[in-house]
Amino acid sequence: MYARIVRFSDVDPDRLASRVAGAQERGGPPVDAPVQRIQILQDADQRTAVVIQHFETAEDMAAAEAAFDAMDPSDTPGTRVSIDRCELKAELDRG
Repeated sequence: MYARIVRFSDVDPDRLASRVAGAQERGGPPVDAPVQRIQILQDADQRTAVVIQHFETAEDMAAAEAAFDAMDPSDTPGTRVSIDRCELKAELDRG
């Protein structure tokens, strides 16, 4: 499993809520990208957000990269600050 973690600053809460609603109406991640799951985290007080995009393979993550990088800034929750591309090494939970 691989993850692309995108950090945003200057996040407008209304714009983020609108983006989340649109994704929920679509029923999940964009169909044109091989994303398995997307998680969106927000710190409203600091006006920041983190978007975690999960992929089955490194190749899937690379294939989706161009589409995500080409997104119009108005389609993002704020100003893109950084992008990390990671391999999931462990997932721990109580259970």
